[in-house]
Amino acid sequence: MDAEMELSQPAYWVHDLNPTIIQFTDAIAIRWYGLSYVAGFLIGFGLWILYRKRGKTSLSAEMQENLAMAMILGVVIGGRLGYFLLYEFWDFLSNPLIFFQVWKGGMASHGGFLGVAVGGIWFARKYKVSPWHLGDLIASVSAPGLMLGRIANFINGELWGKITDVPWAVIFPQSARSGMPVQYIEPRHPSQLYEAGLEGLLMLIYIQCRFWLVKGRGVNEKGPIPLSARPGHLMAEFLIGYSIARMIGELFREPDAELILGMSRGSFYSIFLFAVGLGLLLWIRYRKLTNLQSG
Repeated sequence: MDAEMELSQPAYWVHDLNPTIIQFTDAIAIRWYGLSYVAGFLIGFGLWILYRKRGKTSLSAEMQENLAMAMILGVVIGGRLGYFLLYEFWDFLSNPLIFFQVWKGGMASHGGFLGVAVGGIWFARKYKVSPWHLGDLIASVSAPGLMLGRIANFINGELWGKITDVPWAVIFPQSARSGMPVQYIEPRHPSQLYEAGLEGLLMLIYIQCRFWLVKGRGVNEKGPIPLSARPGHLMAEFLIGYSIARMIGELFREPDAELILGMSRGSFYSIFLFAVGLGLLLWIRYRKLTNLQSG
């Protein structure tokens, strides 16, 4: 009877992708996850260069290079620290040195957002650049890194989805209990790819369309020029859009930590990100209306 049941089950693809490209030592290797970050930064920097050439920003090449370095540090330090504070707090508290064990993985996108915000504020004050213009610039190039990072999660076979019987379900061997035969492992949603499409590709298309279709004010000698009549609006839209996309993706993702108020941690933290984006959006619109009335 068991054999008949096994034969009647649909044939799901068993995840067998290798997360390592080249292995040098036990701790040193070139991995798809690390490469996704490098590629994300390069795509973002390439877009910034294009913006400068098309007159979408007056940041100089040197300033863009320094901004890129600030963003890299913000993403890496913020993402790493956020992972331990939001997901593995007690392990971090008992051994803070695990922060430096980067080869074991562990990054949190919400922590990365905070790190980028800190880096952006520092840059804006140092170079006396409009923080709203800067926020729009950063938001407009964030989606490629998010998309590639989620694809790398899929290649790693981590952060898998909930159990399902959809035809495109995937069997993730790492999701099984120790010693469980492959034929008994439950198929799951490839939620990493859902998130790559929602948080990454969809947001990339939306934000880039908004960026290029919204008329700017050109470049002048007075400094960075806003991307639209409402500088900071694009940043607020990105925060709101990402939060919604993340919460939708979390519906299909297996929680990888204890729930908070019945919600996954990804959804719970996204509520605050959504609130920040919405509050910023309303404040920008109110400020614009006030300026029009006073003018």
